[in-house]
Order: sequence, then structure tokens, then C-alpha cells
Amino acid sequence: MVTGEKWLRKPNHFFTLRPMEAAAGEGARRQRATPAEARALAHPFRLRILRLCLDEELTNKELAQRLGKDPGTVLHHVRMLVDNGFLAAGEPRRGRRNSRERPYLATRKSWILDFGEEHAGVYVAVAEAFVAELREAGPKAVVEWSRLGVRLSRDDRDELVRRMQELVADAARRDDPEGEPLGLYLAVHRRPRTRPNAHKETA
Repeated sequence: MVTGEKWLRKPNHFFTLRPMEAAAGEGARRQRATPAEARALAHPFRLRILRLCLDEELTNKELAQRLGKDPGTVLHHVRMLVDNGFLAAGEPRRGRRNSRERPYLATRKSWILDFGEEHAGVYVAVAEAFVAELREAGPKAVVEWSRLGVRLSRDDRDELVRRMQELVADAARRDDPEGEPLGLYLAVHRRPRTRPNAHKETA
């Protein structure tokens, strides 16, 4: 069960979900991200690299091919992720023409970091990376989706976040190396009111 202590409340915009903290059990706490760690993840291209390296080791050349980018450009991003602990380099392996290529695997470090409102650029990068991944996968890859605008009391809003948190935490606990690879993105954000102070008006 995910308790209120595990909700990450963003005072300005976002209520973000923290599945790995919840899956780790009671008492788990996220570490505050350093500015360097936040900068490393505040770019959708680097987030796409992490997603590609989540389930399998990929070399810089393989990443460049998958992402349709120049290997030199990809290497710049890979090095930043390695330097900040988000990618781990594996043992070099033989590539074409007997060249030595080093593969990389995501460490999942981002799942235990708290970026705080001062690093809101990370949340925007996550959304942009999701859109890029969705476009690449194509419309037939979508299993389920919803988009909703709703007005809730504070208690009902918190209940919604709690239930979403529980579902994501449960999915994280069920991660199966032999299962179907899926991507998930959930966020709850505040909408601007159509008319300022409209909630204070009386009939």
C-alpha cells in the first residue's frame, strides 16, 4: 500500500508518480538530485537513450542506428549519462572489422531521485521523450490511453493520486524479464482557470 508520505506534491504544476520508491516498501526515500544529475536528464534525447538501454545492452553505434543520429552526437549524450551514473558501461565486445565496442545498460538510477520543483525541466523532457517514443512506435502500439479535464476537491485529488500511485507501484513490482515491453506515462497537473477567481463567485 502506498501511503500519503510517498506522494510527491509539486506546488506549481505536477503531481508525479514514483513507482520504484513505492515498490521498495515502507521507509524508502528518494535522494535529492544534484544539478548535474538534473541537467543530464533534462533532455528528451538522453531519456530515449535510457529507455532503449533499459532491457538490453546497446553500443553507441547501435544507439545511433536506432535513433537515426550521428554516432558522435550520440556519444556526447552517452558520456553525460555515464558520468552521472545513469548508464553503466559493460565489457567491450568485438564489432565489425574486429573493432572493440562498449555496450551500455541503464542503471535505473533516475527512479530513486527526487528532482524537486527547481528542476522542472526534467518533467518537460520526460513528456517530450514519451511523445517521441509514441510516434516511433506508431498508433497500433497504443494499448490504452485517456485524457481528461476534471475539477476535484483537494481530498478527491489526493485520492486520485494515491490510486494511480498504487497501480504504478504494482506494475513495477510485476516487472517480468520475459514479459512484453511496455511504456507508461502518467501525470496530473493543474489547469489554469478560465476565469480568475471564478470559484469564489456566488450565484
